[in-house]
Amino acid sequence: MPETALYETDFPGLSLFSRGKVRDIYDLGDSLLMVATDRISAFDVIMGQPVPEKGIILTQMTLFWLEQIKDIVPNHLISADANEFPEACQPYKDVLKGRSLWVKKARPFPFECVVRGYLAGSGWREYQQSGKICGITLPSGLREADRLPEPIFTPATKAEQGTHDENVSFATMANTLGKETAERLRDLSLAIYVRARQIAENRGIIVADTKMEFGLLDGDIILIDELLTPDSSRFWPADAYEPGHAQVSFDKQFLRDYLDSLDWDKTPPPPVIPEEIIEKTSRKYKEAYNRLTS
Repeated sequence: MPETALYETDFPGLSLFSRGKVRDIYDLGDSLLMVATDRISAFDVIMGQPVPEKGIILTQMTLFWLEQIKDIVPNHLISADANEFPEACQPYKDVLKGRSLWVKKARPFPFECVVRGYLAGSGWREYQQSGKICGITLPSGLREADRLPEPIFTPATKAEQGTHDENVSFATMANTLGKETAERLRDLSLAIYVRARQIAENRGIIVADTKMEFGLLDGDIILIDELLTPDSSRFWPADAYEPGHAQVSFDKQFLRDYLDSLDWDKTPPPPVIPEEIIEKTSRKYKEAYNRLTS
């Protein structure tokens, strides 16, 4: 495995706040250090092997998108330059460089804010059963991967690690957060998606769907966590788009498809991934980043 692969961090002197599927988050007092490792998960199971440079790509892509949508909503970023991180982080800046964000602390809302512009994944499965997604009735006769008449907001509860997010109705979200807050999160999510979809389409990529997270800071809603990466979105090459079946993708769907071909029950421990699959997954992430930012 190339030396650029980082599976896990351990920074003596820094307080580990949480270790997620991809990110190691450290508590710096009134701020957080978010480190994107090269871990990859599928079906909510963390694979045992990293994808080289994945964390760097996720971080740089998030920074690209934060710049593109900064006029829509404020975000939690303080700095992405490791030289500007607090003094306690400086012994580790060679590891942190390019894959870390120093961010403000916010109180996260307990929902993933999902926007779908195309019919795929759990939305496609739900539509096949009921003709709806998260309580939203869609036109009949749609095919897998069809573009929806307009983007829809389909929130999900944030699951604990190892369990699955659960799609919920907007009414459920509004009952929990209050109607005004839920509507604000919906409107922000849709505005970000519409902006991103147009930018991506101009670069030959379809953003089929994406999920984002928001939090509260001093009473204001801000965007937190990653944004519009291959981990949080479905990216399809526009020149290969053909509705009616699953699409070629730049995201980790490639890895999911490989795992689906195995006799694996999608619970830990994960299977060993062939080097060829790891390398191809890495290339897909890099290609998505290069297409979007060039």
